[in-house]
Amino acid sequence: MYKASELELNKLLSVVLEREASDLHLMVGEPPVIRVDTELIRLDNYQVLSNESISDLLGVLLGPDQKKMFETDMQVDFSYAFKDDIRFRINAYRQKGVLSVALRLVPKHIKTLEELHLPVALRKFIERRQGLVLMVGPTGHGKSTALAALINEINNTRADHILTIEDPIEFVFTPNKSIISQRELYLDTKTFSGSLRAALREDINVVLVGEMRDLESISAALTVAETGHLVFGTLHTNDAAQSIDRIVDVFPAGQQQQIRSQLASVLVGVVSLRLLRKIGGGQVPAYEIMMANHAVKNVIRDNKTYEISNIIHTSLEEGMVPLDKTLALLVKQGQVEFEVAQNFVLDNEYFLSLIS
Repeated sequence: MYKASELELNKLLSVVLEREASDLHLMVGEPPVIRVDTELIRLDNYQVLSNESISDLLGVLLGPDQKKMFETDMQVDFSYAFKDDIRFRINAYRQKGVLSVALRLVPKHIKTLEELHLPVALRKFIERRQGLVLMVGPTGHGKSTALAALINEINNTRADHILTIEDPIEFVFTPNKSIISQRELYLDTKTFSGSLRAALREDINVVLVGEMRDLESISAALTVAETGHLVFGTLHTNDAAQSIDRIVDVFPAGQQQQIRSQLASVLVGVVSLRLLRKIGGGQVPAYEIMMANHAVKNVIRDNKTYEISNIIHTSLEEGMVPLDKTLALLVKQGQVEFEVAQNFVLDNEYFLSLIS
């Protein structure tokens, strides 16, 4: 027998699926709000939510351990299975003293690079057996989805032991040629850094780190990459140069030159993603691709990351791609409105020259 709150939750999650929404927001004083193709839409046929109604819905979503964590930290990340095989990544939090919940639908099907409209050049990264690949960009712009495509391609093409460390687990992989271990923060491990250190004793070939968020996890990821493993990680940064600076700046000043050398030796490449609203509906990616060639490694060691943008522009034949080039191409192909693309441009003069 379903409780009223469970029936209401199931109804809301069904709306997300029917409307092909990516997100659902529950906030006091508002009706439920969904995001479809980057646009927020209020579900005005639903009642305005109260703190009590959100509390009832959270009572269905949260397990005992998650409730304790939420009471202690006033925020919690977790995943929720709906209809057995549909997953949501959820963040419950407080704002202005009341409850709020943000739910993101995790696509059931792990798409290929082609289905995501990402370049096949990204396959160069999974051909490597050792090093660090960074997937960067703002929240909600496809980093996890792109990494899932790369990890699943490894799974389908070679016999490796793949480890994912996530908060929470998003895509659930079905082992094919590879075997796959998926560890969720707080459920299977206490810290990213601890599980990364343990990976060295687990006969791992490939590691996916859901988020490189602090000195300990970044340091551990660099060590794992340095010791003969292929590591994929995410950062909430805007481009390749900023990503490198973010990693180095996490460390104390006295260690930064050593970290530059270590990062230069293990870095394979950086991919920066943006998802743009497509003309006619849907979304399409724009991307920057930086390959860690000799020139890139040298500027990392010499603390001259401001030169990386120029290296990308002059290394197109190596597979590097400036973000503005893909933005301009999307406009010229009639896939994206000029004004939408311009919101993401890094060098407006270069972008306009490509458009004209």
